[in-house]
Amino acid sequence: MKGMLKGVATLAIVTVVATSAMQAQTPIRFGLGGGVNIPTSSSLKDFLKTGFIGQGLVQFMPANLPVGIQVDGNYSQLKTKTGSLDGDGKEQFIFGTVDAVYAFKTATESRFHPYLIGGGGVYNTKFKPSTGASSGSTTKFGINAGAGFDVAAGGATVYLEGRFHNVFTSGSSSNFVPIVLGVKFGGK
Repeated sequence: MKGMLKGVATLAIVTVVATSAMQAQTPIRFGLGGGVNIPTSSSLKDFLKTGFIGQGLVQFMPANLPVGIQVDGNYSQLKTKTGSLDGDGKEQFIFGTVDAVYAFKTATESRFHPYLIGGGGVYNTKFKPSTGASSGSTTKFGINAGAGFDVAAGGATVYLEGRFHNVFTSGSSSNFVPIVLGVKFGGK
């Protein structure tokens, strides 16, 4: 019985060490985050309150290059302000972006890693009134740019970032700034 326990313990330790080594060698990270979404253009901030955002991402950061690629999917919802023209309800944003990520060079022992991020994407919006059926949705292209930082925390990385999004809507563009706190797994 003691031999079996030692064997299981040895197998568990080898598995943990091997998994950590493999994660350290792969340039791919997966992440989840959430935060607030702040409308900034007059076409949004006059009618919508600050809302929430959820984010999922896949990031490819080659070990020998300061530039990588991030693909993310986002869901955001902002409530209308009382007395707005559209009435009471919620504006829903579902969007995906493909971005370049520039990681600033830091000391190898540093746990703090700042970065710049920017790219383009597809943005879908839909108004959902509190009474009645939802309105039709609109899908437009947009661009984004921002900054953030990663902080190593054990086997994961905590990130905080803010980005300015400009969606090319008819008339004036729609702008908002999500501030997201999340965690990434894998990578270097």
